[in-house]
Amino acid sequence: MTNLSRQHTFLVAASKVRKDPPVGFALIRPPGHHAVPAGPMGFCVFGNVAIAARYAQRAHGLKRVFIIDFDVHHGNGTNDAFYDDPDIFFLSTHQDGSYPGTGKINQIGSGNGEGSTLNLPLPGGSGDRAMRSVFDQVIVPSAQRFKPDIILVSAGYDAHVLDPLANLQFTTGTYFMLASNIQQLAKELCGGRCVFFLEGGYNLTSLSNSVADSFRAFLGEPSMAAEFDNPAFLYEEPSNKVKEAILKVKHIHSL
Repeated sequence: MTNLSRQHTFLVAASKVRKDPPVGFALIRPPGHHAVPAGPMGFCVFGNVAIAARYAQRAHGLKRVFIIDFDVHHGNGTNDAFYDDPDIFFLSTHQDGSYPGTGKINQIGSGNGEGSTLNLPLPGGSGDRAMRSVFDQVIVPSAQRFKPDIILVSAGYDAHVLDPLANLQFTTGTYFMLASNIQQLAKELCGGRCVFFLEGGYNLTSLSNSVADSFRAFLGEPSMAAEFDNPAFLYEEPSNKVKEAILKVKHIHSL
């Protein structure tokens, strides 16, 4: 975790002297959000984001950590690590019914941490329109209410329409939007302190294009998604089911 600790140190220092600190991106393999204390799980060996969250607290005094996980699979390892911790908010969007079968909408934390876990399973076929609604209606108000000191992101690119392991319809443009909007959210709420961690992504073409477009978002450059995204691969999103899921999670969490 040496490189991650260096990123933390640099970002924290930059946030104290710059109004526009850089976003960190840890290009890690293997991914980490499925790893559990008992051992590896689901391609994951170490809980990268979980370790980083504790490091941010203990080494830098960043008490309140907001974790966004937009991988197509539920980050069960991260979920379980902080399920009773009120100082770490874990928010996961993932495909309903996908591996590992966890992350039900009524799993909201326990004990002192009740309400600091938010799981939003999305119906198969959800895409760019769904994720834009989720960001505006769920992610933003959750983060604003939590008032984080730093935002960490489990950035899974396997929700892309071309990825072979699931059935969502994110595009390169979706990931550009998420990167840009999360960066702006961090600027507004926690001095720009934000680190992305690479999670899933199993189509090398869509993975590389989407990660590169995320970097463009961080640098304030225009998206190149129009060159990579083919509308012919997309089909109608299940808008009514998405709306129902959003309304339900907003009700559960009083958003």
